[in-house]
Amino acid sequence: MTITCFIRYEIDPFGKAAFEEYARNWGQAIPRCGADLIGYYAPHEGSATTAYAAYNIENLAAYEAYRARLAADPAGKANYEFAKRERFILKEDRMFLKHVSGPHAKLVQP
Repeated sequence: MTITCFIRYEIDPFGKAAFEEYARNWGQAIPRCGADLIGYYAPHEGSATTAYAAYNIENLAAYEAYRARLAADPAGKANYEFAKRERFILKEDRMFLKHVSGPHAKLVQP
């Protein structure tokens, strides 16, 4: 069973461009280190401080191994340092959920 990691970020409203750069930087490193990246989502309308990310991983044991690889990856290290230096992430919460509603039926047109 695959689980999905959802990350909710609280970002500095003036750091949106930096968060977007941070998100793009993960586009190569996350899949290379073993997770199936769904995507990063930055504020567009409404809240200027809430952003999200989501990726699939096989299980919590695979998650722990993935996090170790990501921390050792040169691009991963650089992106962690970028976020630390620029301080655009104010808070980060993650949770793991399992998909329970699929498969979905296709809409049949009359």
